[in-house]
Amino acid sequence: MNGAPPPSTAVPVGTNPFSRWAVLAIVLLGSALFVALLWMIATGTGMGEANDGQAHAEGRGLNGYSAFARYLERRGYAVSRVRNEGALERGGLLVLTPPAFADGEEIAKVAAARRYVGPTLVIVPKWSVAAPSGNERKQAREGWVRLNGISPPQWRGFLDELSVHQAARPRGRAVWQGAGLSGVLPDHRHIQPGAGTGLVRIVSGGRGAFTLAGFLDDGGYYPQLEAIAQDRVLHSGEDEDLYPTIVVFEPDLLDNYGMARFENARLAEALVRASGVAPGDPVGFDMTLPGYGRSQNLLTLAFTPPFLAATLCLLLAALVLGWRAFLRFGPPLAPDRVIAFGKRALVSNSAGFIRRARRLHLLGRPYAERVRERLARALALPRGLPPERADAAIDRALAARAPQAEPFTVTAARLQAARRPHDLLKAARDLHALERMLIR
Repeated sequence: MNGAPPPSTAVPVGTNPFSRWAVLAIVLLGSALFVALLWMIATGTGMGEANDGQAHAEGRGLNGYSAFARYLERRGYAVSRVRNEGALERGGLLVLTPPAFADGEEIAKVAAARRYVGPTLVIVPKWSVAAPSGNERKQAREGWVRLNGISPPQWRGFLDELSVHQAARPRGRAVWQGAGLSGVLPDHRHIQPGAGTGLVRIVSGGRGAFTLAGFLDDGGYYPQLEAIAQDRVLHSGEDEDLYPTIVVFEPDLLDNYGMARFENARLAEALVRASGVAPGDPVGFDMTLPGYGRSQNLLTLAFTPPFLAATLCLLLAALVLGWRAFLRFGPPLAPDRVIAFGKRALVSNSAGFIRRARRLHLLGRPYAERVRERLARALALPRGLPPERADAAIDRALAARAPQAEPFTVTAARLQAARRPHDLLKAARDLHALERMLIR
């Protein structure tokens, strides 16, 4: 059957296929995604988790400290994971969880730089771990580990006066006491106490036989720590500007393995409060020593106070400029052709080219020759007549009609000799007037 042709779906020429609001939504969405990409690159967000089964604040295995960090967050502390070495010297409590193979001198450098900045809590590693295998892998979650015994660290250059060792296995449960609290260690087969000169015991085990956690008696004035200390402080320091260094030799007191018990959680907060930090104060967990540090760059500074204010002002200014560009002033103007149609446009373009080239003085001779040719045809002079004879004939005709007029040869010579635009234009007008006088 023959019917009417289907309506055309072609978009007419010059019609925008997108509405104004569609274009605005595309621009805003693209700009927001670009700014979000810059923010993620600067802060490291979305670059993968550090839940690798190691003993640090983002480790979720038995040996990790993610439960310790999240517990303090829930209790109102301003917890952060420090990935920049420059941020290690900020105020508040800094929790160091160096691995067993860390450089002792590097740890000592970080701890020494904080003596007049804020308290430091050092947790000594103990467990040697491996990834789950066999049937364990099917039931294990990401970051879970299998404990393969203990591996004490050898941090040469950091607290060389202290030492760690493996305590004898108790007959019953491994009980700890400290800060007015008591509890049971999750694994009584492997207990790691510490000892050394200048160490004040805070948490003890084995019925007070060994030290599980303590602080250094280094001349500082630490009344809150001395209040919960089990050992008598040999000489109370007088330097009130010095901040304490607390060492936890038995990591099962604070790691995920031990934080499953309520008593350990209370002990963790008691140690934090005894260091001089209260809820609302900053608590940073170091991620540089475990290998997750990153250097600071200009892009990072752009999203870090106080430079964040300048970045927000710049984004607001860009938003205002984009909005003003989106709201045009009046209807859109149709663009003109670069080269218009017609003889007038051709002449105009040629004149503009000559004017730009600054060669106006070269127009006098060609214009005078064209006028001579037109007058020769108008006066019916023979073809092929030499220019001198044609000029003489034109002068005779002009003298017959207008004796007072300037001769053609004089006007043409003045046009060819002109160099300034004003003189050139005046001579051309006189020659044009002479031509009209003869042709009329």
